[in-house]
Amino acid sequence: MQPIYTKYTRATNISVPITLAPMYYASTPQMIIEAARAGAFGFIAAGFDSSLKLKTQMASIRDALEVPQGQPVSMGVGLLGWILDLTETSDDPRIPAVLEEMPTAIWFAFGSDLGRYVAQVRDYDSKRDHKTTIYVIVSSVTEALCAANEWKVDVLVVQGIEAGGHGTAAAPPLFNLLPRVLEEISDGPLILAAGGISTGSQIAALLAMGADGVAMGTRFLFTTECMYNEDMKSVLVESDLNSTTRGLLFDDVNPTPTPVTWPEGIDGRAIVNKLVTDFKEGLSLDERKKRYAEAKQKAEKDRLIIWAGVGVGNVQRIMPTMV
Repeated sequence: MQPIYTKYTRATNISVPITLAPMYYASTPQMIIEAARAGAFGFIAAGFDSSLKLKTQMASIRDALEVPQGQPVSMGVGLLGWILDLTETSDDPRIPAVLEEMPTAIWFAFGSDLGRYVAQVRDYDSKRDHKTTIYVIVSSVTEALCAANEWKVDVLVVQGIEAGGHGTAAAPPLFNLLPRVLEEISDGPLILAAGGISTGSQIAALLAMGADGVAMGTRFLFTTECMYNEDMKSVLVESDLNSTTRGLLFDDVNPTPTPVTWPEGIDGRAIVNKLVTDFKEGLSLDERKKRYAEAKQKAEKDRLIIWAGVGVGNVQRIMPTMV
């Protein structure tokens, strides 16, 4: 890719201001490897993975990029605050295990007290030379000011309502939210735009507005390296700009490994299919769960949960991660 230099690329030692957002059940180490080789930056998603699994993924990226032990790896790890609330008091805390592998960055999202995890990273780094770049998702000016002024994070990921996967249900559209954040925070953390971005012209427009770079998810679902199976990818290719909706209905039928779930005010955007029809027809939650489980067992396509953003309609083919 042709280099495009911004404050973000200079600060992170990359050559294009594109970051692959962490996407649990979608991101793979190979996606991050290909991004790094092309001059971009990528995150794996921790989700519910154990420390051992995370360290194994990070080691595979380190080996592929030929980075010696003891040197930072050009990659990041995305961590969910509400899962950290469970894991960091368990016998397998994720943050110290991840930091031990020296990723360039950590990405925090969706928790009631992300500030304490930011402080934990800062404390860990104070005892060594490597300083981890901290990213935090924000979807309001209030959240942005808190992350910038109180937590002193390095990068704000300003995410609009168009984003796929999980996000703030009340988030404004990106092209309305970003200018307000830029107006309030003119000198502070680097600012990445996120939500519904899937074309070069959108990236150019956001850079022109003042963003230092972009974070993209849905565009990278359309890749050979994405974890999504072939049925899911075929649905993506057939989708248009009206093919997604957001709400809690997808999470309702797909239980998490723990009784704890997404914080209040967070929901998810995914592809519209019979799961939405079931919900709109007023079926009980038990019946919707039953239909989802049966469809999953039979490997049927019409009740798959396929997290994707509004930008799904701007991509029509599966291709390598970075072209």
